[in-house]
Amino acid sequence: MAKELIDSELLKLLHSVDTPTVCNAIEVAQGRRGFSDFTRGTMIYSTSQTTPMVGFAKTAKIAALNPPTESQEIIQSRRMDYYRYMSEAPRPAVAVIEDIDYPDCIGAYWGEINTKVHKGFGISGALTNGVFRDLGDHAKDFPVLGGSIGPSHGFVHVLEIETEVNVFGLRIAPNDLIHADQHGAVVIPSSLINALQDAVQKLLKAESMILEPAGKKDFNFETFREAWRNYEKSRT
Repeated sequence: MAKELIDSELLKLLHSVDTPTVCNAIEVAQGRRGFSDFTRGTMIYSTSQTTPMVGFAKTAKIAALNPPTESQEIIQSRRMDYYRYMSEAPRPAVAVIEDIDYPDCIGAYWGEINTKVHKGFGISGALTNGVFRDLGDHAKDFPVLGGSIGPSHGFVHVLEIETEVNVFGLRIAPNDLIHADQHGAVVIPSSLINALQDAVQKLLKAESMILEPAGKKDFNFETFREAWRNYEKSRT
């Protein structure tokens, strides 16, 4: 069902704008301020690329601080269930992993192997409150937005698959539509997906009322005041 909620034109547009723009556009679509489904605090982006990750959430919970209490058979079976789940539709998809050890996360789940495996499955990137490592060896064009960088994998193991997670204050359910970049992440409300394209265009048009005059040589306070008056009439 989720894969039918976004078309290629909207997906292309979402890849062309940053997450703050999407956050503002959601408020335009809602017709009011106060949208709050975004991450809190400063996160770490694994890459300098500016293209955001966009996709439906494939969720799981992990832990790494302490050894697992379940048998190796259960741990290994759940691990394979996890990878099977990550390999399945819908697409585009973002892996969203909550480390329940937060804020004491020590085990890097994301590194060379997992970024390349998930990229091979067709996942667009990863969002986590946990640790990543192997900088410089990640899969190309596979961003990780995480909580910290560290050297060890600890006792990392999967606890739950396809469950609601919490990443930096943002609650994310399986198949929620995620937009994330170096600023953080947002969940795009399903009820607004069809309205988002027009909302982004309306927002960009409103912002141009300020940005275009500001880029001209004769820009001064008077031209700013007039531009701002027009901008105020159109903004949310």
